[in-house]
Amino acid sequence: MIQSFFNPEIIVAAMPIVLAGLFNTILLSLIVVPLGLAGGLVLAMLASVKSPLVRWPLMAWVDFFRAFPPLVLLVLLFAGLPFAGLELGGFACVAIAFFLNTGSYYGEILRAGIDSVPHGQVEAARSTGLSGLQAMGYIVLPQAVRNVLPDLLSNTLEVVKLTSLGSVVAVPELLYQARQAQSITYNPTPIVMAAVIYFLILWPLVRLLSRLENRALAGRG
Repeated sequence: MIQSFFNPEIIVAAMPIVLAGLFNTILLSLIVVPLGLAGGLVLAMLASVKSPLVRWPLMAWVDFFRAFPPLVLLVLLFAGLPFAGLELGGFACVAIAFFLNTGSYYGEILRAGIDSVPHGQVEAARSTGLSGLQAMGYIVLPQAVRNVLPDLLSNTLEVVKLTSLGSVVAVPELLYQARQAQSITYNPTPIVMAAVIYFLILWPLVRLLSRLENRALAGRG
């Protein structure tokens, strides 16, 4: 069991390769999470527009990219765009695919948070001389983010885990590098190393999420 899954010699030999993948996973997360949040914020703010010319296309956009599998979207961008004369690297394809997919999820979460803020607060802010954008930025958004913080954190955890899909398009993230090390050593120990690293990174965030959810439930009680 130890020789097959926890081989000390292979751990030492594969560590530089796996750590290089960890660095790329962190870098990829630092790219796709802010992109998704930015896209979601734009979608959430557009959702407040009452015009059907904005509302219906926005609903179609959000529903389409929430329903479209992110892996299929990623492969489509990576393998399909070259036929249109546009070749993008793996990092760029992952960033675009995650921007489209996770931005829709973040958008729905933030929209729910904005809807949870009483409209009377917006009217009170406007009566003090604040513009609509100022009221949104200073009054509504801080409360909206606080109200949906557990959901935002939960979605962020899913985004970080989904970065492992980058291995499909040869992005040298943690899983890809672990598989490369496995192919060299003919041993699954590097895959186990990657799994342990994912757990050590995400487990503190999972515990924080549980505390936030319990606190939110206690507040409602």
